[in-house]
Amino acid sequence: MKRYLITLLGSIGVTLATLNPVAAADAAKAEALLKKYNCTQCHGIDKKILGPAYKDVAKKYKGQKDGAALLAKNVKAGSKGVWGQVPMPPNDKVSDAEIKEMVAYILAL
Repeated sequence: MKRYLITLLGSIGVTLATLNPVAAADAAKAEALLKKYNCTQCHGIDKKILGPAYKDVAKKYKGQKDGAALLAKNVKAGSKGVWGQVPMPPNDKVSDAEIKEMVAYILAL
């Protein structure tokens, strides 16, 4: 029994250890996309610059059934009045797949 538990706990530890690098790689990729498309000039992770902080965006859209789709639409087409007077310009050169990655990262914060 003791041997079984040690094996089981070891397997769980290995599984958790392998999940973490994947999540870190996904986060690094999303952060690179946010920089590539100049999103970081107006948004910080935990501080407002011109636009809201990503963590505030995550809070606003988390739990909404269509939150990810709405956020992706706002990123692609731009928005006005969602977070105040300053409009967000459209990002129509960003692919839908890249927007999906960025939105998933933001909502996971």
